[in-house]
Amino acid sequence: MAKKQVDGEGLDIPDRIHALPVKRTGPVVAAVIVALLAAMLVQGLVTNPRFEWNIVWKYLFNENVLEGIGYTLLLTVISMVVAIILSVILAIMRKSINPVLRGVSWFFIWFFRGTPVYTQLVFWGLFSVLVPKLSLGIPFTSVTFWSIDSSTIITAFNAAWIGLALNEAAYLSEIVRAGLEAVDPGQTEAAKALGMKRSLIMRRIILPQAMRIIIPPTGNETIGMLKTTSLVLAVPFTLELQFATNAITSRIYKPIPLLLVACIWYLFITSILMIAQSRLEKHFGKGFEARPIVAEDNGDQQLDGPVAVSETKKDRIARGNNVKMIGLNA
Repeated sequence: MAKKQVDGEGLDIPDRIHALPVKRTGPVVAAVIVALLAAMLVQGLVTNPRFEWNIVWKYLFNENVLEGIGYTLLLTVISMVVAIILSVILAIMRKSINPVLRGVSWFFIWFFRGTPVYTQLVFWGLFSVLVPKLSLGIPFTSVTFWSIDSSTIITAFNAAWIGLALNEAAYLSEIVRAGLEAVDPGQTEAAKALGMKRSLIMRRIILPQAMRIIIPPTGNETIGMLKTTSLVLAVPFTLELQFATNAITSRIYKPIPLLLVACIWYLFITSILMIAQSRLEKHFGKGFEARPIVAEDNGDQQLDGPVAVSETKKDRIARGNNVKMIGLNA
């Protein structure tokens, strides 16, 4: 007769096999190699005299560098706020039943995604040359009610954030559209059955659920925008971080240390943005976490809905699952 063994749960299991865990040396070897390469990289950065870290620390908090950081952040914030607003409008236009709105949205996205952002910034820098005056009047006639020199409104700073925002809106609109289409159509149908208007459905039902999908790529686009501000020299706008470090480089003829200064500040700001992105993802992801739905120990009744399960209850559920699997395999 086969000898019975009793496990920790008090179950009699005949001829139970005691399996040993498989030794996995691959992850350990990979970790050692990566750690060795990282140590070599750090050692090279610290000991290489050509990096001239004394100059890096000297200019890290230079007033011109700090001013450049301020303009870089200002450009990033203004451009992203305008781009997000435009992207939502464009995404809604793409889903509109009106073919004119769909066509205008498609053309905008096609044009601004199809041309380099640097080229667009150059055009915005030449806007006052292309359009000397901005005016309001009757279209297709010479009647003008109001006019102003375009150079008064489209300054270098304004041209920079307008160019960045329009380009970014074309990319963000596709992200927003993907988020809107990911929401179950049944949500819209249920809201219509309750008599809600399309605008209210979009604002209160669709957009809040779509944010879970929209936030992660939007965070990546924000980080990309932070670094894209270095291209506004094409306008030309010469007060952001990259140009500030380049100006110091041309004065002291030390390009490597000043590049490191710019890298350190970009990495610092990017790290803060990544933390903010993670917090936003957790906030808009509430209610979407997977919840276990298994039979209770005292019966076959199922746990309906997203029930919050404590650690003790999780252990009980896991034990119940093990018992059922053992019973099936016995």
